Amino acid sequence: MNDPVTPEPAASAAPATAAATSADDARFMALAFTLGRRNLGHTWPNPAVGSVIVKDGIILARGWTQAGGRPHAEMEALRRAKKVPQGLQGATMYVTLEPCSHQGKTPPCADAIIKAGIARVVSALEDPNPEVAGKGHEKLRTKGIAVDVGLGADEARRVHVGHITRMQKARPFVTLKLALSADGKVGLAGRKPVAISGEAARTRVFQMRSASDAILVGIGTVRSDNPHLTCRLPGMDERSPVRVVLDANLRLPLATAVVATVRETPTWVFTSRKPSAIAEDILQQKGCQVFRVDDTDGKLDLDAVLKILVEQGITRLMVEGGPTVAASFVGADLVDAAVLLRSEKTIGEDGIDALEGMPLAALTERLQARGSERLGGDTIEHYERT
Repeated sequence: MNDPVTPEPAASAAPATAAATSADDARFMALAFTLGRRNLGHTWPNPAVGSVIVKDGIILARGWTQAGGRPHAEMEALRRAKKVPQGLQGATMYVTLEPCSHQGKTPPCADAIIKAGIARVVSALEDPNPEVAGKGHEKLRTKGIAVDVGLGADEARRVHVGHITRMQKARPFVTLKLALSADGKVGLAGRKPVAISGEAARTRVFQMRSASDAILVGIGTVRSDNPHLTCRLPGMDERSPVRVVLDANLRLPLATAVVATVRETPTWVFTSRKPSAIAEDILQQKGCQVFRVDDTDGKLDLDAVLKILVEQGITRLMVEGGPTVAASFVGADLVDAAVLLRSEKTIGEDGIDALEGMPLAALTERLQARGSERLGGDTIEHYERT
């Protein structure tokens, strides 16, 4: 979707006071965040940044990080502004993360901003990437550009949490999703699957998937449910994340949906060192990528799994595995956020607990409750690491 080249009038004229300037700054930064979220989950390994260029109260151009991580939001906004008749001399750029200052696969955004004649940059947050880490802001200042940092910083930390976690912890940000019955069960006795959540809650899950880089389940879930693990909403198939399957013994059937549709949506399989090379070759010939890590008693080393994922560029991982996988992430203290979809339905005492071998409190008491919402007959509870 392309923006028109014609400058857009802002909601109000150019600010005349410091208070008005602050209000306008907040509004333009909010727009930058909205733009950046358009490709959340599809810019990895780069963060999903948004940018707006404004002059005299008029929006000259908008940009957001493109799918695959390039062009960056700033470069996209500058590209869209090339046909603006009045030029960019004296304009202000709003950006949700510090412009890069180093030569990567593309030239530094800071250099392009300087060359364009931008007079002021309002940046929400300093980039934790050690190759940037304030250098972009400093480069702009040395060229006489006014730089204001911190507007929308809390929102920037939320939106760019995958990028921040990747830089600070060398692993993806992990969100655990659990669909629970009213009595805290996730399946019927004998590990039989059952529909728990209503349509509105399932739609929310598809939306969550679309904003994730990858979605992870265990081989048990694949064999029992045969899920597609895609964004099954109109027009959103192409926004499906990479599918990750933990399969220590490489038992993934070729007829399952995650293998049959691998040409449309990538499937990565993590296994132990033990399975034969033949089984690995067969999956790879089908189009799956196979990664081997160490295991202990048949349980894969999750730290090694996350290390490989982040090396592949994954920054936001959604875990939708069954009770065993969920418990393994909780037990390893690798859950950064949790989303619990609680249904009004009950299953009974013989149903499957949400976490294998541990109470749900092992998860909820470790994280901070961040509120809840009603969707149809379901309640969605949000938790985050403090």
